[in-house]
Amino acid sequence: MSAARVGIVMGSESDLPVMRRCGEVLDEYAIPWELGVMSAHRAPETVRAYAGQAPGRGLRVLVAGAGAAAHLPGVLASLTTLPVIGVPLAGTPLQGFDALLSIVQMPPGVPVATVAVGEMGARNAGHLAAEILALSDPELAARVRARRDQVAGRVQLPEGFEP
Repeated sequence: MSAARVGIVMGSESDLPVMRRCGEVLDEYAIPWELGVMSAHRAPETVRAYAGQAPGRGLRVLVAGAGAAAHLPGVLASLTTLPVIGVPLAGTPLQGFDALLSIVQMPPGVPVATVAVGEMGARNAGHLAAEILALSDPELAARVRARRDQVAGRVQLPEGFEP
C-alpha cells in the first residue's frame, strides 16, 4: 500500500473497535490510511505534532473519534487546514450526545464535519473522506459513484412503481 491519505485518530485505544469501521470503508475504496491513538488532554504536544506534520506526510483528510468532552477533532482542526471529520463516540452515561454537541459546536472558522455517533458515524466518516478525496481523483470518483449505484440497486420498489 502507498502512503496514507487519511489519518484516523482516537483519544483512547478502547475506541478502536468503532474507529476501525472507518478504515474498513476506506479499504473498500482502496484508500490508504493510518491509525493512531492520541489524546488532546493527556498528550497535546503529540496532537500538535501530528496535525502539523500531516500534510507533509501526504495525509489529505483527518478523521478523529472522541467521546465525552470530545476535544480531539476540534483541536486537530485548530492546528491544520486539512478537512477534519469528527466521530462522536458513546462512552459516558449520555451515550455520545455530549460528544456530538462538543464536536458539532465548533466556532466559526474552525470547522469539523460531524457524523453520527458510534459505528454508523465511523463508517460515514470513511465515505465522506472518500468523497472529499474524489474531488481531485477521477478514478476514486468513479469508485464512489459505482458504490452509490450499487447501493441504489439494492432498493426494492413496489411492483408497478416506476421512478
